[in-house]
Amino acid sequence: MEKEMLVWLGLMVLFIVVEIATVGLTAIWLAGGALGALIVSAAGLGPGWQIAAFIIVSLLLLVFTRPFAKKYINAHHVKTNYEELIGEVVKVTETVDNLEQTGSAVARGMEWTARSEDNGEKLPEGSLAQVVAVSGVKLILKRYEEVEK
Repeated sequence: MEKEMLVWLGLMVLFIVVEIATVGLTAIWLAGGALGALIVSAAGLGPGWQIAAFIIVSLLLLVFTRPFAKKYINAHHVKTNYEELIGEVVKVTETVDNLEQTGSAVARGMEWTARSEDNGEKLPEGSLAQVVAVSGVKLILKRYEEVEK
């Protein structure tokens, strides 16, 4: 029994360390399951009961606490919504030249590093361009042409 208790205690500590390292609520439920199995082991029940306790407690914690944890613990996570920039028309503030590794544009009042969608195309300073993608902290642009209605 003592050997099994040490195994469950070791697993519990391991899951807690993983949880602390990832800070993403990934292993906390398994740590709770290991605690449940440790208690069952301390009560003198066999390995089958311990494994069953580990699985049941882990699943119960996952099912009943995950929605709460996602709602309240991760509520302060700020989303950047950079995807909303795709399709917007921006003003080029520095000539965009992929070969020279130059270019910047203003989008929503913020200046971004900019590159052209086509390596051979230069977008002159002061021109308008359309955002086709966002790559890291760079706007990928193409020449904007107004459509007559």
